[in-house]
Amino acid sequence: MARGPDAGALIERALTLSAAGAGVPMRIVEASATRWASATFAGARHVLDLQVGTDRASRAWLGNLGEMDLPMRGQLLADCTVVATRTNPASISARIEALTVETT
Repeated sequence: MARGPDAGALIERALTLSAAGAGVPMRIVEASATRWASATFAGARHVLDLQVGTDRASRAWLGNLGEMDLPMRGQLLADCTVVATRTNPASISARIEALTVETT
């Protein structure tokens, strides 16, 4: 039986769609996911390094990322935080840490 995309692929897709919908040029430079489980939940911890533009829309998108609803089939985004940013003349580099929980 074929399984669908894993949580890492789903969060990357959700971030890409969200950025595109906001008119934000965004590129995922690196991404990793580590599975975790508790007595009641299972999911993954994600670390993503992104690059976005330096324009107002890009800054607003990054600033609101923790409050956004990023729909992912079979997953709930429990937490999403921008933990570091670095700005240069051409782009903003951001490190995102996120937690997803399986819903199915």
